[in-house]
Amino acid sequence: MKITSVAVFCASSPGFDAVWAESARQVGAYLAKENITLVYGGGKVGLMGAVADAALAAKGKVIGVIPEFLDAKEISHHGVTELIVVETMYERKMKMSTLCDGVIALPGGFGTLEELFEMITWAQLGLHSKPVAILNVNGFYDHLITFIEQMVIAGLLKPENREMLLVSDNIADLLHKMQHYEAPNVPKWLEKDDI
Repeated sequence: MKITSVAVFCASSPGFDAVWAESARQVGAYLAKENITLVYGGGKVGLMGAVADAALAAKGKVIGVIPEFLDAKEISHHGVTELIVVETMYERKMKMSTLCDGVIALPGGFGTLEELFEMITWAQLGLHSKPVAILNVNGFYDHLITFIEQMVIAGLLKPENREMLLVSDNIADLLHKMQHYEAPNVPKWLEKDDI
């Protein structure tokens, strides 16, 4: 699969460890180097600002998508290639989804997890066939990955659906996995043993 644009979900705060912002900058710079458009939440603060600034500094294309109420609070990044203002958070996700070929979650909080899980749920239901990935910086997502494995052990998530979520601690490796991703042929709710 040719990846020409990636939606990055991440925190609007920098966190307590400088490694989070450094990893966001590495992602932004790497996407720009690979001529991959960054699609992100449109903010100028936290990890969002770090990933956008790094992509811009490396001469990359950056598209921000932000809802009106956040734009009005002056946290929008007006230095991006294109800033799209939408009405709601849901419209933001929908717009980001239509603009990207794949998704990467960096460290973040509730919003990042909500965006990540909505995208992987849509993929599981066959609503899109884009790769959905986690960049597991310094083991940030280790506990979440263990919990997801517990869903499989408990019989609440099928192993083939678990395999849809790509994980790596290296952006080059993660992008390689995304470029070679093949979505399952049959959505979860139409599998033969569910009928």
